[in-house]
Amino acid sequence: MYKTVEQAIALISELDDLIKNKNNAEVVVCPPFTALDAVLEATEGTGISVGAQNMHWEAEGAFTGEVSPAMLKEMGCKYVIIGHSERRQYFGETDENVNNKVKAAFSHGLLPIVCVGERLEQREQGITETVIKTQVDAGLNGLDQDLAARLVVAYEPVWAIGTGKTASDEDAQQVIAFIRKTLADLFGEDTALEVRIQYGGSVKPDNIAGLMEQPDIDGALVGGASLEAVKFSAIVDY
Repeated sequence: MYKTVEQAIALISELDDLIKNKNNAEVVVCPPFTALDAVLEATEGTGISVGAQNMHWEAEGAFTGEVSPAMLKEMGCKYVIIGHSERRQYFGETDENVNNKVKAAFSHGLLPIVCVGERLEQREQGITETVIKTQVDAGLNGLDQDLAARLVVAYEPVWAIGTGKTASDEDAQQVIAFIRKTLADLFGEDTALEVRIQYGGSVKPDNIAGLMEQPDIDGALVGGASLEAVKFSAIVDY
């Protein structure tokens, strides 16, 4: 929940200047709903894609305060983040909600960025893989191979978000490799290799290199560092 419309436009302008003509990475920004329309306009012709931070699973209805996939698609969004740890932690989002939203996103032509991750106490209990497997199995239940291959999955250890703590490169790789194995069990190995799996959790310019050297990490879901164009562009540069 950062950036007014004016601030968001300024960020896009600065970011575009910094990453112009760099085609080695796909860059997606996910502003608050209030800034989506302005950011979509500001990113025209820049090569920067736009996604939403959340959505409801119904196309319309008596859900005051919610935003539907049909609304996002009409605006021009390409992506939508689903199941972010803050949605799960503060707003009671469940794996069933995530599953409904993933299916709704695909049915309206949006690409879901599905977040999974364990809390600190779960990590300390040694049940990280159990938690991750449950989230992946339930959140992606009922998808076919073709849809699954288009997914983006983001591993965000909840204990590393906004805390300044980052999973070690090896820890991140270990969990993301487990996510890919879980996807292979669900959809087959070829499909699992197609899925882009990102790491998210205090990603910064000074730790992106080590993370991206890991064989199963395909990108980053950037939080705080994405609010500053110089930091975000440094991550894109890598």
